[in-house]
Amino acid sequence: MSEHDPIRFVTDLGAKLASTSRHVCTFLGAGVARACRLPDIAQLQDRVLKTLQGEHRGLFARQLEGRNIEQALSRLRSLAGLLTGNDTLYGLTADAAVNLDRAVCRAIVTELDIQAADLTPIFQFGAWVARANYRTPLELFTINYDLLLETALDRLRVPYFDGFIGTLKARFHTDLVEGTTTADQPSLPAFFVRLWKLHGSIHWAWDDDQNIVRMGNPVEQDRVAAIYPSDTKYEESRRVPFVVLQDRFRRSLNQPETLILVSGYSFGDQHLNELLFDAATHRARSEFVVFCFSAIPESLIKRALTTPNLQVVSPTEAILGGTRANWKSPDSPSPELWENNKLALVDFRHLAAYLGRSSSSEPERESVLRELLSQALADKSAAKPGGNDA
Repeated sequence: MSEHDPIRFVTDLGAKLASTSRHVCTFLGAGVARACRLPDIAQLQDRVLKTLQGEHRGLFARQLEGRNIEQALSRLRSLAGLLTGNDTLYGLTADAAVNLDRAVCRAIVTELDIQAADLTPIFQFGAWVARANYRTPLELFTINYDLLLETALDRLRVPYFDGFIGTLKARFHTDLVEGTTTADQPSLPAFFVRLWKLHGSIHWAWDDDQNIVRMGNPVEQDRVAAIYPSDTKYEESRRVPFVVLQDRFRRSLNQPETLILVSGYSFGDQHLNELLFDAATHRARSEFVVFCFSAIPESLIKRALTTPNLQVVSPTEAILGGTRANWKSPDSPSPELWENNKLALVDFRHLAAYLGRSSSSEPERESVLRELLSQALADKSAAKPGGNDA
């Protein structure tokens, strides 16, 4: 029976990442938040429900029946847009739906507070981003709405563009998001990393004109955070960032010779899944590397077996080049690669550590980056209770 060699897989991956001519993207899901000790979607849903008080808990529990927290929020906003006056549906008036939405968002912001997070993995990931020297901009896509990536990039002084321009209330600029990322005609400097938050963020909010703006901090308690794509019944202005960013995702995946790393994503969003699968099918010279923390989803198995450039790795097996096989146990592997007789890179903590050491930079810049990274980790350690203890 054939086996895959994890050492060869990692060596090949390192060679691909080292090619400066490639268009490189990452796609990060809730597993990344969990690796940093923030809740994933399922945990967040449970915590929010427990946090809600009085009738809010029962009303939101009803919205969650057969739905996850994102779908429930989208449904609440649809109800708020459909109802008028004292009309009631599912026990909610328009005002009650808005108030419940606000309470849920307040609970989400509280649960995603990074003060209690372990920032080491995201800082290591940020160190890789800072060292990246690709000819076309590095693009970071995420469906998470926490501020982990922004915190790491800010702390490590990595210039990035997230679609918004401004300080106090940054406005979304569709023309710059839709701009080309080719090396010869960049819409923004190539050294600006692109950060695309496909499901919104806890520091996005609707202004008085119902346009989404990015605030300097998580939204205040009396505001509703724009943390999930609006329903199709919503006004176009309330959907602009989401539809534009999803189109950006589609176009980026379809750029020639793209390398995309997928981590922490459970393939629960069918629309995003199809964008990934379609690009892998039609762009044979691009490569899609998916890191599954646990078992490979059945839908992903079927696609990977017939799409050679869709590589899927899990702790015990992998589908590489359309061939499904178990991993071969390597001789004297590093703990970062192989742990408890399983591939460790499927855990974002290990993947981030690997990426953080996989690229080099100019000696002077490398020295500055190491100092910043050490300081960022030291600051976080000191901020924790007992962090100054020997």
